[in-house]
Amino acid sequence: MRPITVARLEADFADDKVAVKDAYIQYLGVPKFAIITVGQQKQNFSKELQESSNDMMFTERSLMNVLNAPTVDRAIGLNFEHFDKNWVAKLGIFGDSITPNTNTDKGDEGWGISSRVTYAPILEKTKLVHLGIAGNYRAPADDGSVAKSKPLAYSYESTNMSNYDPINSSVANIKDIKMLGLEAAGLYGPFSVSGEYTRTWIDRKDGAANKNLTFDGWYADAAWTITGESRTYKNGNFTYLAPEKPFSISKGQWGAWELAARYSAVDVTDNGFKGGNMANVTAALNWYINKNFRFQADYTRLLSVKDSNITTPTGGNPNNLDTFALRAQVAF
Repeated sequence: MRPITVARLEADFADDKVAVKDAYIQYLGVPKFAIITVGQQKQNFSKELQESSNDMMFTERSLMNVLNAPTVDRAIGLNFEHFDKNWVAKLGIFGDSITPNTNTDKGDEGWGISSRVTYAPILEKTKLVHLGIAGNYRAPADDGSVAKSKPLAYSYESTNMSNYDPINSSVANIKDIKMLGLEAAGLYGPFSVSGEYTRTWIDRKDGAANKNLTFDGWYADAAWTITGESRTYKNGNFTYLAPEKPFSISKGQWGAWELAARYSAVDVTDNGFKGGNMANVTAALNWYINKNFRFQADYTRLLSVKDSNITTPTGGNPNNLDTFALRAQVAF
């Protein structure tokens, strides 16, 4: 492989805000089968977090992302990736993300180290077994912020356009954060399954007054492509499901249709800290018109929630919340 230099700049305009997503320079093939990336990028943790929202089977990420997004999403860093046909290994050191810093504190910013290794003992076009493990360590900034110049906060929005948050809690006096991620997936023709587990350990300052905390999150999903296509897999991640026969009325072609289901849960209650405990189930129907255009329809039911900051008029937990989401996507 000859050395190649790639630059990427991506901005996001969602939620009436402007945010820089990716902003990096990437060197490919130095040495052979290696990639070096410098700049704002995703940290090395979680298959679900690595996969673009343009490629996911569901309109929203799972409840496990409550633990992952505040700590191991995008940040400025230096990342090394080495790969071969069946495996990928990544290791990076990261600071804060690109975001306006309104703090007047002149202390040092936080930093972290993350690594992810994936291995596919079976890797064929229509047959796949994927295994992965990831680890993360992060020390907060001098002002206590963990990422985006903000304190560590765990929250779950019922939808991306809602301000209804059954989980919304913050953790203060953090000494450091350690995370472990386990992942597995399988593909057989039009059928696929996957699952992940995240455990987070938070060591806190003044342990007698602020006890150390341990949180968990996980999900399991399954999908069936009704029209027979297999999901595409590359470098440890699943990508967009491109239909073999794009939609065409004149040719009698209807694109690709996919059914998917997922169960997910998160627990951020431990040692007297009541951040919340939730579980939900999601069913999805996706229609892939062509390689650029798709429709998605999701139904999510909140099965249980405990220690929520939101209660019913009688003081009970807001269980049995039903959410419907529709999405039309054009991506180039």
